[in-house]
Amino acid sequence: MNTPNNLYKRCRFPSEVIQHAVGLYYRFNLSHRDIEDLLAERGIVVSYEAVRLWCNKFGSRYAKRLKRRHQGFGDTFFIDEVFMKIQRKQQYLWRAVDQDGEVIDVFLQPRRDGATAKRFFKRLLRNHRSEPRKIVTDKLRSYGAAHRELIPAAIHATSQYANNRAELSHQSTRVRARGMRRFKSPLQAQCFLSVHAAVHNLFNLGRNLISAKHYRLLRQRAFTSWKCAATL
Repeated sequence: MNTPNNLYKRCRFPSEVIQHAVGLYYRFNLSHRDIEDLLAERGIVVSYEAVRLWCNKFGSRYAKRLKRRHQGFGDTFFIDEVFMKIQRKQQYLWRAVDQDGEVIDVFLQPRRDGATAKRFFKRLLRNHRSEPRKIVTDKLRSYGAAHRELIPAAIHATSQYANNRAELSHQSTRVRARGMRRFKSPLQAQCFLSVHAAVHNLFNLGRNLISAKHYRLLRQRAFTSWKCAATL
């Protein structure tokens, strides 16, 4: 069934089904087979392979639209890197979040030297469109080199435990990697994590900080934003 939207041209299933399946995959720790079963419960017979193709084809497009509509990040960057084994090779996942837990960027690289840190900082400045007031990192010297060269005016904090926010932000990535039985390639990991970050930001509503009524209102707005990103 084709839809008026060229984005879904030649798709056999309605756009609403595709949007729902892709949203489930990137928001929750579900496999393609799990989503196949959830759709089957609603009378929608689709193979898990079709769900995989939808996620690969439409996920990055939705993420780009979500990023364009994003309201912006805070002025404090918490930056950290963790190692990941992909195809038996050690990779480093660099991640930056702001003071509200919004993911500014994720960047998978084979090294964590000064040159890589500078590339990551340049990506952050492009996404943020201005220099941060403060950055918080661990004591890795690569951060210091990038800070001195690219954003020397920003405060650079490296005290113990100050960077816990960035370190804890890796937990959801670890959970998804285990559920997917590890990432199959660096390209697949980068593509997935970029979309996952955009969806996380959309539904990062601070539930423990606001009333239930306010949370439901923000959640409904997030659903509307997702629908707009997937249909325009």
